[in-house]
Amino acid sequence: MAGVVLNLIAVFLISSADGAVLGACLALAVATLLFVFYIQPDASDLAPHRSRLDQLMERRDTIYDNLRDLRFEFRSGKYSEGDYNSMKLAIENEAAVVLPEIERVTDSQVRRARGVRGMHSERSER
Repeated sequence: MAGVVLNLIAVFLISSADGAVLGACLALAVATLLFVFYIQPDASDLAPHRSRLDQLMERRDTIYDNLRDLRFEFRSGKYSEGDYNSMKLAIENEAAVVLPEIERVTDSQVRRARGVRGMHSERSER
């Protein structure tokens, strides 16, 4: 009997629109709690995805951009010829360090890939 009375009071106090809002708030609260406490980030999401080759290629592109910008600024009269030549030499020296490193990394990747294929072909021949 008491349960029926409480049920009737709840029906009168909470209209259908209020019930929908209350239900939506409850669902949002449950979803938020599940997201915060249950879903854990994947370790691969936290790790950087750039390889050594990617970093070197980005550095190479930056060096080329710097050379292009330096040439433009020299032609526009911002630098004297002596300043231009000294800055250009410094940037070219930096490129001389990065480019062989890119070659070394790409050659090691190619050798590694060829070595794997070579092992498979030797196995198939036996």
